[in-house]
Amino acid sequence: MLIVDFFRLARAACVLAREGVLSALPLPEPRPFAVNLALMAARLIERRGKLRTSAERLTAAVGRLGPSYVKLGQFLATRPDVVGKAMADDLSGLQDALAPFGLTRARAVIADSFGADPDTLFASISEPIAAASIAEVHQAKLQGSGATVALKVLRPDVDRRFASDLAGFYLAARLIERLHAPARRLKPVAIVDTLARTVAIEMDFRLEAAALSEFAGNIGGDEGFRVPEVDWAHTTRSVLTMEWIDGVKMSDIAGLQAAGHDLKLIAARLLQSFLRHAMRDGFFHADMHPGNLFVDRHGVIVAVDFGIMGRLGLKERRFLAEILYGFIRRDYARVAAVHFEAGYVPPDQDMATFAQALRAVGEPLRGHTAREISMSRLLNQLFEVTELFKMQTRPELILLQKTMVVVEGVARMLDPDLDMWQTSEPVVGDWIARNLGPRGQIEAGLGELRAAVAVLPRLPGLVERLDSHFAAPPPPRQARWPLLLPLWIGALALAALALRLIS
Repeated sequence: MLIVDFFRLARAACVLAREGVLSALPLPEPRPFAVNLALMAARLIERRGKLRTSAERLTAAVGRLGPSYVKLGQFLATRPDVVGKAMADDLSGLQDALAPFGLTRARAVIADSFGADPDTLFASISEPIAAASIAEVHQAKLQGSGATVALKVLRPDVDRRFASDLAGFYLAARLIERLHAPARRLKPVAIVDTLARTVAIEMDFRLEAAALSEFAGNIGGDEGFRVPEVDWAHTTRSVLTMEWIDGVKMSDIAGLQAAGHDLKLIAARLLQSFLRHAMRDGFFHADMHPGNLFVDRHGVIVAVDFGIMGRLGLKERRFLAEILYGFIRRDYARVAAVHFEAGYVPPDQDMATFAQALRAVGEPLRGHTAREISMSRLLNQLFEVTELFKMQTRPELILLQKTMVVVEGVARMLDPDLDMWQTSEPVVGDWIARNLGPRGQIEAGLGELRAAVAVLPRLPGLVERLDSHFAAPPPPRQARWPLLLPLWIGALALAALALRLIS
């Protein structure tokens, strides 16, 4: 198998070299002789002729290599810390790198998935209206109700193809780690591990439906933003059926204007909704490019395609909120302190010097018009500064930052004069007051009390396990209360402490 994997990898390398992708890779210096030799060979077979952009070269290469490489490229687009910002921007355009596989093959997948003729389930199924790396979308009508739905159908054999290509990805990652020591800090094998887990989830549409359902529950009370409803009765591992959305794509500015929508309102609502999902819920749509966003006739934003989702724990949400709020308020000492409190910056670094570096990021933004101020550029510069202070890479924060860049880009496309700070402040300020103010402290105390109470029923079992470790025979059962008494007293003291915290 190793030989087969090597030849598959060699073929992929030839395709990438032929399209001029390898010579554009941001490989760190110094490079070993073997890597430089390989790059020289790649330039010899590079396609000549009309000059193309790096994005065009990438699209051509992955289109020839297939869905696994498209998905790899899309995944690496979320890791500018690995491939560099320029390459990540190019990789972000790979959504449409593959042609659709067509209605005939889609019907075969549906039949195999449900074990029934598609005509018994759907009154009609259209030709594909959109295609991506692992699926394509059709419009259909349900038998009986006649309701119009969207069918997302898994690309045939994509799971088998990905499994075989994945072995080549692991081989490449191990070779990189062995041949180029500086690249080891990027953990190539761990990156492939994450890709494997991510794609395994994406290729089971039941899990995407679950993500969509969870997201819908989070935003049920939100105004101006919603998601399609899942049709669970017609959803399987390979087919996702959901509500059909009649609306205008957010990329169609002329269409939005013709429909009479307020573009400034939509831009502000999009940004605030994203921040609300990230900070309030800790669960956000991580692929919010304009093709995945619609505006219905009521002016409500509707998001689709929940294959890539991001999660943030309370610690990361507090980190994000306090950073944004600190920059809004120009409190750079607080922003610095948040980095240290979260453990993202090593304690051997100087907090005052770090705050000074943060001021160098924030102050140049003051005095500029809203058109000139970019929150995504701020986060980019922030990550550059934190590298100087040996801040550890946080993949979940990088995915958040990457998504914020996309969201900001869409919002500015709708309203070039959008004031990112003024628009963000109500959401960020509300989260700060809700979670770090008195109410947040009370809820935190209640959480500690619940945790303390939950321990009490388990104490007798804990004592039993402790007793089993002693060589001496256990004391008679009626004489064990002296052992239990200190533990019960400790538990009651813990509960009293929790009550004290919330009083």
